[in-house]
Amino acid sequence: MIDKFFSVANAFLWGPPMLSLFVGTGFIFTVRSGFFQVRHIKKWLHDTLFFALRNKESRKSRNSKSISQYQALTAALAACMGTGNIVGVATAIRAGGPGAVFWMCFSAFLGMMTSCAESTLGIIYRRKNINGDWIGGAMMYIDKGLGMKKTAKLYALLLMLSSFGIGNMTQANSVASILSGSYSIPPYITGAVLTVISAAVILGGIKRIAVVSEKVVPFISVVFVVSSLVVIAINYKKVPSTALLILREAFSFKSAAAGAVGYGISKAARFGVARGVFSNEAGLGTSAIIHAAADVDRPAEQGMWGILEVFLDTIVMCTVTSFVILTSGAWQAEQSLDGAELFGAAFSSVLGGVGNLLLAVTISLLAFASLTGWSYYGERSTEYFLGLRAVPFYRLAFIAAIFIGSVTGLQTVWNLADILNCLMALPNLAAILMLSGEALHELRKI
Repeated sequence: MIDKFFSVANAFLWGPPMLSLFVGTGFIFTVRSGFFQVRHIKKWLHDTLFFALRNKESRKSRNSKSISQYQALTAALAACMGTGNIVGVATAIRAGGPGAVFWMCFSAFLGMMTSCAESTLGIIYRRKNINGDWIGGAMMYIDKGLGMKKTAKLYALLLMLSSFGIGNMTQANSVASILSGSYSIPPYITGAVLTVISAAVILGGIKRIAVVSEKVVPFISVVFVVSSLVVIAINYKKVPSTALLILREAFSFKSAAAGAVGYGISKAARFGVARGVFSNEAGLGTSAIIHAAADVDRPAEQGMWGILEVFLDTIVMCTVTSFVILTSGAWQAEQSLDGAELFGAAFSSVLGGVGNLLLAVTISLLAFASLTGWSYYGERSTEYFLGLRAVPFYRLAFIAAIFIGSVTGLQTVWNLADILNCLMALPNLAAILMLSGEALHELRKI
């Protein structure tokens, strides 16, 4: 009964009005910035990724109480990547068809500027706590920028609760499920190991999370992309037809499966946009919390790192995942499979047993990285809502939830987490729209 209620509520909240709000917000920032992500692509790539790759010193913070811009990026990517880059993409294709891939990338293209605004405002309105640590994010610009303290408190509460679901138990459960299914490793063993390793990072605070993220995220991203490109290269003859299929199905008003006018494009857009949002979190205001801890003077500089975050997470990673699934033909041959199992079938169709191993390692590391990133979101929201003294208790509860998630069925948690994310997005999107003038003013200084 509860599962059904949450499922219905989830479908209602994440309907066309909500998804239109996400897309519309990104569209407004894109237009008002003069399509910054396109016109200034050389600048934001040069000042972020290329600069960090060339200059190792730029990856280090000048301040013991902050992290470098590069570390902020990898920590934010750690939180938003998780299993959504694999499970979410596969689910979008299964539910919305190949056309969902186009709408996922389209929403990410607009979401790049939403993320830019969030990260910029996160720097503008950040404050230091009594320990000298930066506190920022949506709750701070809702409070300090708009003077809406009660709304900021509500946002912090929703984020704190959501961190136990989408950022914790669901991630741990994904790891336990795939290791149990592929290698018969009991979930309680996976849970125990994951709990201990995660605790060692989480208890070290943002500095340790950042250090681990800057090692894990680039490594697993390269392994995943290279492995995926091998699969795509072997199926290279299907790449052109797959690209055409994505475009055709994205605007198809008639679904071959449903045979009803309007079903094709509505389903593709709904699941593509929704999965894109879940993957890169643009519009939720979460990544601004980590970006606010960056060692930076000009707010819009960090905004450009927000653009890069969405670009790498969805435009690159999710597109690669999509082409692996579609060019392999697994999405048609394996109708009963979904999520990680569908992607695993696509990988193993070319790489065999090595594909299953790579998938297990990838999901485990991505989920681990997401756990540590989301723990920081939860800490900061707990500090804002309950005070600094409550943070140690939050950490202990978060660590305990990792083991619980590993050994428990979580469909209700998934639905509840989706609902909490939606409720969080409403005040955040409203806030960045009302503060859009300040964010764009800073961007024009770049």
